Amino acid sequence: MDFSQPLAFRMRPKSLDEYVGQEHVVGKDKILYRTIKADRLSSLILWGPPGCGKTSLAKVISETTRYQFTKINAVTAGIADIKRAVEEAKNPMLNPSGRCILFIDEIHRFNKLQQDALLPFVENGTVILIGATTENPYFEVNKALISRSMVVKLNPLTTKDIYKVLKMSLEREDGLKSYNIKIEDSTLEKIAEVSSGDVRTALNGLEVAVLTTPISEDGFIHITDAVAKESVQNRKAIFDKNGDTHYDNISAFIKSMRGSDPDATVFYLARAINGGEDPMFLARRIVISAAEDVGLANPNALVVANNAMQAVHMVGMPEARIILAEAAIYNAKSPKSNSSYNAINKALEDVSSKDTGEIPMHIRNAPQEGMKDFGYGTGYKYPHNYPGHYVEQQYLPDKMLGTKYYIKDDTEQ
Repeated sequence: MDFSQPLAFRMRPKSLDEYVGQEHVVGKDKILYRTIKADRLSSLILWGPPGCGKTSLAKVISETTRYQFTKINAVTAGIADIKRAVEEAKNPMLNPSGRCILFIDEIHRFNKLQQDALLPFVENGTVILIGATTENPYFEVNKALISRSMVVKLNPLTTKDIYKVLKMSLEREDGLKSYNIKIEDSTLEKIAEVSSGDVRTALNGLEVAVLTTPISEDGFIHITDAVAKESVQNRKAIFDKNGDTHYDNISAFIKSMRGSDPDATVFYLARAINGGEDPMFLARRIVISAAEDVGLANPNALVVANNAMQAVHMVGMPEARIILAEAAIYNAKSPKSNSSYNAINKALEDVSSKDTGEIPMHIRNAPQEGMKDFGYGTGYKYPHNYPGHYVEQQYLPDKMLGTKYYIKDDTEQ
């Protein structure tokens, strides 16, 4: 064993029995488990966050299959690499089966032309494609490839799963067994928990802790909570401001404000800030929520949100987090009405799909004296000339008379 290789690499499973987690897809009664065991694999797209076991699962398949296994990375590979893998697969001297499993890591990095180059070989069965991606494949991968593949959604590993892998790393010869380590189970659990479902982060942190801690007089390396905390990266929510999690998180943020849950609102706001989201983007979403969801139940919410957006622009981070939190919590705590939202949507639908008629002549503008001769402005009643500053008259076109767009909610002021 080459101990110069990172611990996370050395701990990759060699068989399905060593694979930890993802029971929903590789449990013994699941179709993927059975197809791998029987070596009857079809093309796969493995979709999941970093460190959840995508590459490890591909490694297990490479150890199990009778087919030639070729791995390329979409960051550095191109069409020439795809063609080379196909030619080697077709070579009866090199590969009697005439087929190969082609594992493409970060397949979402391939452009449309590169993905199209794969299609005929996946279609005719020369290549069994296994693509790994952290991005939503339904957005990032060619629809033709998707239709010819099984999309497998992998979840972040649980704390229990990661703890199990850490424990194994202390007991295996190719892991850390030779280092005479003493570490409490509770410390291992803390490392597992802070890794946010990423086993690679956990293993890297443990390895750093072991390699940077001197041997004590008793001959052991003692890994305490304090050492572990210094060695493991700060916990990061799984968040990519340009990826699928961006949309999931902002959706949860908006729906938490709409659902009047200030705690969930702040939680998703914190995830966005921690993930590097543009604070002005968050401020704009709060303004939209103030109009769409709070609306006329508390018109002041729009004032607060708009002022918050201006303040965020002027102040900047990190202090802008306080302004964002105040405005978002204000929205969450406010009564809700979407009457304005419904009214404008219904009106837009009518004006875009119906013959709505002509604007009544008496409320048209007559900037030139001669226009009055054609009835422009004739008969208009100025409301302020009447008691209560109101007088009944027709405003809607004849064809739209009786149409109701605004329906007042009970929550409105």
